[in-house]
Amino acid sequence: MPSLVFRVIIVEFVINTESKFNPVDHSLLLLIFMKNLAIILFVLIPFFLNAQDSEYNLSSYLDKGVKAPNTHHIGDAWLNFLVAADDNFDQNITQATFNPNSTLDWHKHATAQIIIVVEGKGYYQERGKDPVTLKKGDVVKCMKNTEHWHTSSKEKMVSYIAIYGKEPTIWTEKLTQEYYDSVAKKLKGK
Repeated sequence: MPSLVFRVIIVEFVINTESKFNPVDHSLLLLIFMKNLAIILFVLIPFFLNAQDSEYNLSSYLDKGVKAPNTHHIGDAWLNFLVAADDNFDQNITQATFNPNSTLDWHKHATAQIIIVVEGKGYYQERGKDPVTLKKGDVVKCMKNTEHWHTSSKEKMVSYIAIYGKEPTIWTEKLTQEYYDSVAKKLKGK
C-alpha cells in the first residue's frame, strides 16, 4: 500500500511540475521532488511506525485440541485452550470435547463459569439440584464456588466452550460411573 501511495505522489508531482520547467532542467525538478518527498516522509513515517502489528495470536474452536489425561474424568476428552488468562484478560476460554459415555468429576471455580455448548449433547448438574440435558446452542451460567459437573451424554459426544477465571479449578469429588449411569437413565429421551 505505501508503494502505491508514493507512486501516486510521484506521478502527481511530475504532472503538476513538468509544465513549469524546461525539460533540460532535470536537476531542479529532482531537487524540488526530493524536498517534497522529505516532507511527505516526515509526515507519513510516524503512521507506519505506530501501525498495528500484523502478527495476531489466533486460535480456533474448530480444532479438537489435545487429548486430556484421565485425571478428573473417565472416557476420552480433548482440551483446546483458546485464550489463557493473563494480566490484560482475567478469563480463561477453553473448549472441551468429550466422547459419549464420559464423566467429569465434581468441581467448582472461584469465579463464575459460562458454558456454551457448540456441538452434541451433554449433562449438567449443580450440587443439590436435578441434572439437566444440554444440547447445541445452550448456555449455562454457573455461579462462583458452586459445585457442579458437566460432560457428554451416554449416546452422544459434547463439545462446549467454558469461560472461567484465572484461579485453578477446585476438584471436590470423583463422579462415579454408577452415578453417571443413573443420571443417563433418568435423562434418557430428554
